[in-house]
Amino acid sequence: MKIFKITPGLFDPFLVLSCVIPFALYMATLAPSVTFFDSGEFLTATASMGSAHSPGYPLFLMYAKLFTWIPLGNIAFRINVATAASSSIACLLVYLLVVYLLKKEALLDNPRFNSFAVKAAGLAAAVAFSVTPRLWLQSNHDKPYPLLAFITAIIFYLLLKWREQYREGSERPGYIYVCTFLAGLAMAVHQTIVLLLPAWILMIVLTDWRLIKRVRELILATSFALLGFSVQLYLPLRALNNPLLNWGDSKTIDQFLWHFLRRGYPSDPHTRDLALLWAQIKAFNVPREFTWLGVVLALLGLTYLWKANRALLVGYLVAIATFLLVIAGYFNTVLDLIFLTEEFFTPLYLLTAVLVGLGLFNLLGYAVRNAKLPERIGAPVYALCLVMFFSLPSALCAVNYYENDQHNNYIAFDYASNSLRSLPQNAVMFTWGDSGAFPLWYLQGVERMREDVDLPHTPHLVFDWYLDSMPRLFRDSNLRRYDVTSSGPEVALRIAITENLGVRPVYIDFSTRYSVDFRDYLPSQKGIVYRIRKLSDPLGLPDMSIWDNYATRGIYDKISFLDLDTGKAIMIYSNSYIESGEFLFGIGRFEEGMLMLQRAEQISPEMKPAADQIRMRFGLAR
Repeated sequence: MKIFKITPGLFDPFLVLSCVIPFALYMATLAPSVTFFDSGEFLTATASMGSAHSPGYPLFLMYAKLFTWIPLGNIAFRINVATAASSSIACLLVYLLVVYLLKKEALLDNPRFNSFAVKAAGLAAAVAFSVTPRLWLQSNHDKPYPLLAFITAIIFYLLLKWREQYREGSERPGYIYVCTFLAGLAMAVHQTIVLLLPAWILMIVLTDWRLIKRVRELILATSFALLGFSVQLYLPLRALNNPLLNWGDSKTIDQFLWHFLRRGYPSDPHTRDLALLWAQIKAFNVPREFTWLGVVLALLGLTYLWKANRALLVGYLVAIATFLLVIAGYFNTVLDLIFLTEEFFTPLYLLTAVLVGLGLFNLLGYAVRNAKLPERIGAPVYALCLVMFFSLPSALCAVNYYENDQHNNYIAFDYASNSLRSLPQNAVMFTWGDSGAFPLWYLQGVERMREDVDLPHTPHLVFDWYLDSMPRLFRDSNLRRYDVTSSGPEVALRIAITENLGVRPVYIDFSTRYSVDFRDYLPSQKGIVYRIRKLSDPLGLPDMSIWDNYATRGIYDKISFLDLDTGKAIMIYSNSYIESGEFLFGIGRFEEGMLMLQRAEQISPEMKPAADQIRMRFGLAR
């Protein structure tokens, strides 16, 4: 193979397309507002410049805050655009890495074709990465992991540049200092960045192991890492200003460490078995992300690295091993939460996309070497190359588009607004699950909807910092006098309900209704929420009028993607209609009851057996 060095021009359309194509795709499928999981919390923390759940995500919040100043759409939409942008520039880094690794390669004595082949391979890899299900799912609503992948890619790129300069006799320690600064900075996006440290250290040691003996350089590198890490000062500084969402209240060193070290998420030891271990390992799933064709191309890329850049090959394999050893081996994630760990592997998928690009280029090289091409290469050859390169990205896009099209997803927004719409003036509603609570936080805290209502989150009632954040409810609460941390959130909920019942209208959401055994009170249905009343309270009939005021976009006519919590929200609507229908049958309002059961079946066909059972009980079987 002949050597040909690419000379970059002033304008590289492939470089631009590697960012523009993903961004256009993400904008076409972008969620228009709040979604489930952590969305409402991240949105509220960003808008208020507060703190999200542990470890706080300060760099992501500051980055996303810049996009709230865009005069387009609501705040949620603008922050979703921030994630689309971070994913797009991560794809651009895939392009840069592929082109850098192939910059000295040539397929023919044709500089124009060689340059085209390298850049087309880089663009194909970038677009392939952009349409993988994991990245795409993170790119159409607010998520920090694409930003982490972008920073990770920059560090790998700078290490490759440094390694090249070092091997050519030009020591450039500045590259290392920038890398350590970025690594410290990335800790403020997500702590999984530390799992890449062994890979980066090995890349340095494999270049020259004697570098680890240079005390001065080690001290400087550590200083730059601490400088980057200093962005964590955001947490205590903002906590002093008591922002709207101040998770952990990091005013003191103890509270900062509690927040940063995730001490609010204790886990009970559980038994490991082979089935669980395999499920944990499968969370890193290259065939699912790139298909088996992508796996073959990645293996070709690894073969190329074995010859051309073994340090990066070792770094990639060590990174995979480290992630699996820590996430599967050390944390031993329970089966129900493994889906959350899938997001942690995004930086590894970025590197896999780079391997796919290298594999595509080498596959083209095999084809070129075995084809009799004319000296003057015409448009048909370029077209065939593009078809070969972009078959995989096109297939991935076609397969994953429907599942990741969020442009019409208002389910979380409507679920939260319907819940708030159900509440009387000056009510207090206790929530349980994060996904049910977070959209409410966004609507109230950012969209300023129903600010007369208090929305305490039951699992947090055991934390003093959370009680401090809601002085209207808990300034003189007995929750401060009892050891509710040991007793648990259910005991805390009963204490809080007892204090407020008779003073204000007290409500609970659907998740709380079916998570807690209410022995001393009776929940009375009002749409998808429940009013809490004493056993002696005669005013306990369910309120059926609220259903006519509900917005139900995406409930009857399903949107494309139904994640776990979106599916739960739809089931809540269906179960609530079933419950209303059963009540209406019980008081003789059969026509209205039949309508409720029909709506439940229309929303969730799997509820038909439950609806039929109610009809049979009242002699109205169809």
